[in-house]
Amino acid sequence: MRRQNVNRALLALLVLGGAGAIWWALRPQPIDVDVATVAAGPFEVLVEEDGVTRIRDVYTVSAPVAGALQRPPRRVGDEVRANETILAVIEPSAPGFLDLRTERVSEAALEAARAGVRLAEAQLRQAEAERAFAEADLARAFELSRREAISSRALDQARLAAQTAATSVASAEATLEVRRRELASAEATLIQPGAVAQTGASCCINVLSPVDGRVLRVHVDSEQVVQAGTSLIEVGDPRDLEVVVDLLSRDAVRITPGAEARIEGWGGETALAARVARVEPTAITRVSALGIEEQRVRAVLAFEGDLADGGRLGHNFRVVVRIVAWRADDVVAAPVGALFRQGDEWAVFVVEEGRAALRPIRIGERNNRYVRVVGGLSAGERIVLHPGDAIIDGAAVAEREGAL
Repeated sequence: MRRQNVNRALLALLVLGGAGAIWWALRPQPIDVDVATVAAGPFEVLVEEDGVTRIRDVYTVSAPVAGALQRPPRRVGDEVRANETILAVIEPSAPGFLDLRTERVSEAALEAARAGVRLAEAQLRQAEAERAFAEADLARAFELSRREAISSRALDQARLAAQTAATSVASAEATLEVRRRELASAEATLIQPGAVAQTGASCCINVLSPVDGRVLRVHVDSEQVVQAGTSLIEVGDPRDLEVVVDLLSRDAVRITPGAEARIEGWGGETALAARVARVEPTAITRVSALGIEEQRVRAVLAFEGDLADGGRLGHNFRVVVRIVAWRADDVVAAPVGALFRQGDEWAVFVVEEGRAALRPIRIGERNNRYVRVVGGLSAGERIVLHPGDAIIDGAAVAEREGAL
């Protein structure tokens, strides 16, 4: 009897041990997860875009007249001084040959101009003679008036006649000058090509720099004939830089003039401080690298300080612009990767005593890595990063080594 009881006890132990082993093998295993701690501290929302530097005022120097441009004496990077440095030398074009009809018309105009001069000279001589007569008549009237031989009215008439004669002389002189200018103009229309060169006179025009700075671009780098208004060279002051960036329209509405910015990716070790000078009121359509049409708004940023660190920056250099759209000092923030949608709300899984607890939260501003938590989380709580479908409310979780 005793032996049977012992066997039964051993059998029961074996059954219980087997059942325990099966339960242990089939029990739910904790899910390894990455965990991050909710922290409180400074928080800022940045708008990041690629931008380019540019000189604030770029001057494009053009040819003032048509003519033969000599080889430019300046190269890109040369220093220039306002109203001193010669940027280009142009020899004005010689007049073209006249066809027979134009030549005959010009010759007739020349003869008419000469006749006009002779007529004006004759009119001047007549006016001078009339003035001399009026002055002599006025002298006699004064003498007779002194003797009271004529009335005061007769004296006034003599004085008026003298003044009118003097005015006629001045008018005749002006008319003669006009006729002489017309004669010179008519003679100029008959100037033949090469006539200026035969005189040996200097005929070249020196184009001077309008500002202090450096040569930025040479449009025409060889000797050639150019027309009036042709762009020759660009100059500007490389110390007077600004940054231009094209923002998405949805980002531009959050940026105001005076907003802080950092200029990075320019080649130096430190970021350069800048501020938004203006945001243009109109947008333009751009096509992205993915072929998507985007509305872009241009913003202009001004550097702060003397650019001592960015002294090597120049015109049209690429930079990375980070503009502060929103900032606060004491903000509860959670990683963006921990959030997911739960119906119409945002939610996270909070690790509580080894289990994942589903918790809805309210959020505010966000940047590329973190989101501001308005309600539902407190600083110091641990939340699951990138939760998968296997994680549900109440699921056992184990913190993966190396978690944040």
